[in-house]
Order: sequence, then C-alpha cells, then structure tokens
Amino acid sequence: MNMALAEAVKTVEPTYTIDDSMNVLLGKLDEAIDDMENGRVQTIDEAWDEIDRV
Repeated sequence: MNMALAEAVKTVEPTYTIDDSMNVLLGKLDEAIDDMENGRVQTIDEAWDEIDRV
C-alpha cells in the first residue's frame, strides 16, 4: 500500500485541539452575553426548578 493511501485510510474519529475547544467555549460565552443583553435570562430559582424536573 503506498503512503498516500495509508494516510487517507487512517481514521474517521474526530480529533479536537485546544483551539477547537476555545472556539466552542468562546462561542457559548458570546451566546450567553447576547442572551443577557437581550433580557433572555433565568432567575436562579427558575434554573433550579428546571434541574429538579429532570
């Protein structure tokens, strides 16, 4: 098997880097800030009620 084919057949499992993780984290933070700025927030009691229903 030549080397190019061996490289192409490796694995299909996703791999993540620190940069990927930071992009996800910063995206979530951006969404949370946007929610707060637009009044889409829960009180702590509403959050606990939602957790208790699970």
